Parts: sequence; C-alpha cells; structure tokens
Amino acid sequence: MPRKLAFGVALAAIAAGCGSTERSAPPPLPATVPKRPPLVKPQLVAVKVVDGDTGQPVVGAVVRAAGARARSGRQGVALLGLARRTPLFVEAVATRYGSRTVRFEFDRYRAFTLRLYRPDGQWTMYGVTPQRTQAQQTIGLRPPFRIAWGRNLGSLLEFPAVVSDGVAYVSNNAGVLFALSMTNGRTLWRFTLGHSGQASSPAVLGDELVAHGKSGRIFLLDRGTGRLHWTYVVAGQIESSPVVRDGIDYFGDWAGNVYAVDLRGRRLLWTYHSGAKITASATLAGRTVYVGNYAGRLLALNVATGRLRFAVPTGGVVYGSAATAAGRIFVPSRAGSLVAFSTSGRYLWRRPTGSYVYSAPAVWGGRVFFGSYDGLLYCVAARTGALQWTVPMGGRVSGSPVVVGGVVYAGSFAHRILGVDARNGHVLFRFPHGEYVPVSGNRGRLLLHGWSSLWAVEPVGRVLATRGR
Repeated sequence: MPRKLAFGVALAAIAAGCGSTERSAPPPLPATVPKRPPLVKPQLVAVKVVDGDTGQPVVGAVVRAAGARARSGRQGVALLGLARRTPLFVEAVATRYGSRTVRFEFDRYRAFTLRLYRPDGQWTMYGVTPQRTQAQQTIGLRPPFRIAWGRNLGSLLEFPAVVSDGVAYVSNNAGVLFALSMTNGRTLWRFTLGHSGQASSPAVLGDELVAHGKSGRIFLLDRGTGRLHWTYVVAGQIESSPVVRDGIDYFGDWAGNVYAVDLRGRRLLWTYHSGAKITASATLAGRTVYVGNYAGRLLALNVATGRLRFAVPTGGVVYGSAATAAGRIFVPSRAGSLVAFSTSGRYLWRRPTGSYVYSAPAVWGGRVFFGSYDGLLYCVAARTGALQWTVPMGGRVSGSPVVVGGVVYAGSFAHRILGVDARNGHVLFRFPHGEYVPVSGNRGRLLLHGWSSLWAVEPVGRVLATRGR
C-alpha cells in the first residue's frame, strides 16, 4: 500500500476512535414526534377583597394566585389573568390585616370575594387583653343598634363569647362549647367540655382554641372544625378563663393552685400552691401574673418560674378578676369594695360600696368601672379612687362591665343591659335582656348576652356583606 494512502486510512481510524461526529450519520427519527402542548389563553378572574368584620372594601391589598399578582383598587377588586385550573389557591395580604389564603373552584366561578380580618379588631380572650382591662380600644360601634340575629343556647351564659375571624366561640353552663357564625348565628360546630358545667370563656391561640372545663380539664381544639388536639387534667375544678401569652396558658383552680401550661409544647411549666380556692382569672402585666384567692389575698407570681413576688391582703374573698393599667392593679373584694394597689404591691386606695363586689372592673380613659350587689354601676378615678358617677342598674351587678366605643355596658339581675356614656354616666342604651356579662364582638357587630341567649347587633343603617370567604 502506498505510504500516503496508509497514513490517510490510519488518520480516519483515529478520528473515529475519538468520537468525531463530523461525518457520522444523523440519529434515526422517532416513530412519532411529540406535539407541543396547546397554549392556554389566560382568563380574567376578579377577586374582591373586603374587611371580614365590616364588609367594606380593602384598598391596596396584594392578591396572588398561580403566579399572577395584582393590587385591589378603590372597590377592593383585583383582576388576575389566570390559566384555567382547579382548585385555585388565592392569597391576599394588606397593611393592618396580615395575609389569608383561600381555596376557590376556578371551574365554577370567575369572581370571588375574599375576607381579611384586622387582628386588632378581634376579641380573643376574656377581658379583651392579658391585663383584663375589659376595654376594647379598636371597636368604635355605638348605639343605636338593630338586631341582626339571635340564638338561644339552652343554658346559662355566665361568661362572654370570644370572637375571631368571623366566628364567635361561647360555652354555656351545661358544658357545651359553640362555634357560631357572626354572619347569621349558624352553629359551625359544637364540643362537649364536660357535664359538671362551664364557667369561663375560651381563648384563641392562632388556629387553635383553648377552653377550660369546670371538671378540671384543659382542651385544645382546632378552631375550624372543633376537633380535639390535646387535653390536660389539673387537680381542681376550673372557673378561671385562660390568659395566653407566647403559647402559655395561666390560670387557677378550686384546689388553690396557679398553673402555667405550655400549649405548644404540651407540658406543664410550673405550679404554685396558694392554699385557698381560686375562681378569678389570672391577669398578666409585664413579667408578673396576678390573681386573687378566697383567702382574700392578691398574689403576684413570676411568669417564668411561678415564684411568689408578693401577697397582699384585700380585705375579703376575691371572686372576680383583677385589672391592670398604668402601673396599678384594681381588685374586686367580696367584702364590699374595690381595692387598688401599685403593681409592686403597695396599697393605694379603697372604694367601699356596702355590698358584695363580685364584678371584675373595667379600666378606660383614666377611670375604673365596676358593679356591686347594691345595684349600682360605679365610675371612679383610677389614680385616687374618687367617685365620678353612679348609675342605678335596677338589680344586682355580678358580671364585669365592658367598655366599647366610649360606652360602658353592664348587665344586672334585673334581666337587662344598660349602655352608659363612660365620661358622664348618661344612659345611652337599654336592652331588655341580660344577666351576667354584657357584650363582646368585633368591628362589625356586638354580641349582647342574656341569660341563655345571644344577640348580634349592628349600628342602625349599616348592612354587612354576607357572601364570600
């Protein structure tokens, strides 16, 4: 073989061995060529964002779904271009409201209403705040009112409902806890807490609800379904409503114990043995838990350890909850007076009434409001205890007054509720049903509590939106 020809053959063989494709044949075509998926034309979907409590449009809410994003306009409507798919998860977020995600059926509807709720407009525990001030500062509803709906719950309502995200949670003396729609009063679910009765309000903890059964059991429930997540048993019966901070529930029992229970960690943190029955709900201020007992003493405990900071005499059995505000704590005494201390335990003043004071006080605008078995609603100066005004209630006052929109509401054993101007004592509102506690509610409606019935009322002329999620 000539030298040049042999060199050319060898070079071709080396190129083939190195994976050269310059002269290689193209790969065979597949039997069928896959088709491109058809383009889906986006469809316009309208999402109207409204305040869940008032029905008013929320302007400037950011709405997201399936990668699309839009902002709600003056009517609360955001327009999204979306490919057809189901289910559709829509998220809305707005200043002061936080965020909420709701599942919609895109195949059936192309216009939705999504409700957002302001956290500061919810009533998540007895006494409104951990300080048990019984004053709702962000709800501005005032009379005159009209009735939106009413429900009879079959047994005594001694403690008020708590309200969150359009649902009211209330338990009766038969030990049944109800979840009721604030829109129409419909029962969403119910849960039996026990057959020994019920004498406290529940409290909202995120997506869960904590309730105390009078039998001595703590129940942690799913807020949406009422399904039981966890339960815990303590030594004595419980009348103390939960006060929850950072997932920890503080309360007392009839055996004279004060407890701190970690609801998220599902464990007991500490117990303090006071030596006397406790029916009052605990009050939180800073790093201290305050609670009164039947030995007539106000106890101050360290929130982290349960160690006693101080115990001071009040002059009589403490049945109702204390309230703290502006460095003072106000304690009802069954001996017939309201007593004020500094939060360090120094005695400040006493306002006698001459009859039992079971009523937990309300504190608002530098004044303290409380009722007595003498049939009067009292207003005194928070700093000095000086009397500002009194209003005859027509019967004994056992439950706590509540302040909403500058109006003090109180129920009495005359089976009615009065609403009084907090500044001057003028009666602004009369409701022909009532007994123990008067009101709770949200920014759209108040709940008036009778012996066994609950009424939702709203200002005359206001009509709330009733559709949407």
